[in-house]
Amino acid sequence: MIPPLVLGLVVGIVLGLVGGGGSIIAVPALVYGVGMHPAEAIPTSLLVVGLSSLAALLPRVREGLNWPVVLLVGGAGIPAAWGGAAVGGLLDPNILMLAFAAIMVIAGIRMLTGTTETEGSCSTGPSRAFRSCAPKAVAVGLLVGFLTGLLGVGGGFLVTPALTIFLGLRMKQAVGTSLAIIAINSAAGFSAHAAGYTIDWATTLAFAIPALLGSVIAARFARRLKDKHIRMSFAVLIFAVAAWVSAGTLTA
Repeated sequence: MIPPLVLGLVVGIVLGLVGGGGSIIAVPALVYGVGMHPAEAIPTSLLVVGLSSLAALLPRVREGLNWPVVLLVGGAGIPAAWGGAAVGGLLDPNILMLAFAAIMVIAGIRMLTGTTETEGSCSTGPSRAFRSCAPKAVAVGLLVGFLTGLLGVGGGFLVTPALTIFLGLRMKQAVGTSLAIIAINSAAGFSAHAAGYTIDWATTLAFAIPALLGSVIAARFARRLKDKHIRMSFAVLIFAVAAWVSAGTLTA
């Protein structure tokens, strides 16, 4: 039970600090660290990351969430997650893991380059200006939802920059909004993968409990840390995990 406990804690800490990214570590951790098959690791990851996102969301509620954006992006992601799960069922597990490695590299580069905080139409609420941003919000939801179903990722590492760059939310609001969207996407992705899936409760709880605790604690401490340091640490971590996943998959 030591590997699930330790790896779950790492996933929770990452999720609580940056408002995303936990799932791209959770799946390879469950596959290579715990020994699960990808078909089991993906729904387990979605379950754990969804619950951890809700836990990490609680300390950030006071900072304000953009609920119209949550509903638009999260709502569009539900059918897209089902479609992604259907496509994923047709692909070889090794291809999925290599796709995971590629997604992690992209996420790491995004974290190093950072995002630009701007005030855009989506930050102004349900008005004529907000309605002008709705198509962009739906497009973001479709993309992230598809990746959620295909690869078992909550999508936070894509949602947070998308909310700031394309939809104009400020970073503090984007992180909390991202966590709410991750919870919705994870629930949709889990429902798409739930058929024929039997939960290994011992392993899942050993992974989930420290992830929940880590996400809550990290979310509280994240306010005291510099954004630059968080981004750099996260990028280094996922580059290392991407190399680990690629080596393990290609060797297999």
